[in-house]
Amino acid sequence: MTDTKIPLAGVIGSPIAHSRSPQLHRHWLQTYGIAGHYIPMEVRSDDLEQVLRTMPKMGFVGINVTIPHKEKVLGIADQVTDRATLIGAANTLIFRPDGGIHADNTDGYGFMENLRRGAPDWIPEAGPAAVLGAGGAARAVISALLDAGVPEILLTNRTRVRAEKLKQDFGQRLRVVDWVQAGNIIEDAALVVNTTSLGMLGKPDLRVPLDGIGPQTVVTDLVYNPLKTRLLQVAEEVGATAVDGLGMLIYQAVPGFERWFGQRPEVDEATRAAVLA
Repeated sequence: MTDTKIPLAGVIGSPIAHSRSPQLHRHWLQTYGIAGHYIPMEVRSDDLEQVLRTMPKMGFVGINVTIPHKEKVLGIADQVTDRATLIGAANTLIFRPDGGIHADNTDGYGFMENLRRGAPDWIPEAGPAAVLGAGGAARAVISALLDAGVPEILLTNRTRVRAEKLKQDFGQRLRVVDWVQAGNIIEDAALVVNTTSLGMLGKPDLRVPLDGIGPQTVVTDLVYNPLKTRLLQVAEEVGATAVDGLGMLIYQAVPGFERWFGQRPEVDEATRAAVLA
């Protein structure tokens, strides 16, 4: 018999059955021989605060948060990092020993790590970044790109008012362009980022002109199902650097796993294989 507590973590959202985070964290737990568990949990919005306040008493050391709770948890957490406040959402919660809830957002970190590994020659200062979409993922991407030193972000969204809101929040280095002009900003960009769900399995295609992509362009798509979207296929065909979205999912999980289980996990081909299995 032992008095050592088994640390618990997990992911909450609604729906949650599609999440690949459990496969990822279970792979790392097994790889490092850690006696912990990572559990997917469907939680309704009405029950969110009660669930979060109860989890530390149940042995949970932290959780990931996904749609539709990433914004609401900011109002429940006892401490929120500056980057989560700026992005307006949290995806990683740490439960302190006293039951307090610490909220952070690691999506921007995951995006940049994936981009730097997939496009090691990309230089942030080389030119503008074209960002397609203005949702929560776009906020994390824009924050990370501005921090990295990208001189200008050309932002377009099917609903322009959402893009204008991001310009208000992030400042003059953002330039909002109508969705019908998306092909033009791609032509002007050194980096192209799709943050929308367009092109995802079961969603409409990304129907914007892509002939502006050239061999010098770096292109990344946050969609990872399918792993190679039409956007990435076109990029590869013209000799551009194409970076798939799976790495962002993996790298954003690294800081949380380290905080919860005390081991910084390595990202390798076995990790990718475990998530795709």
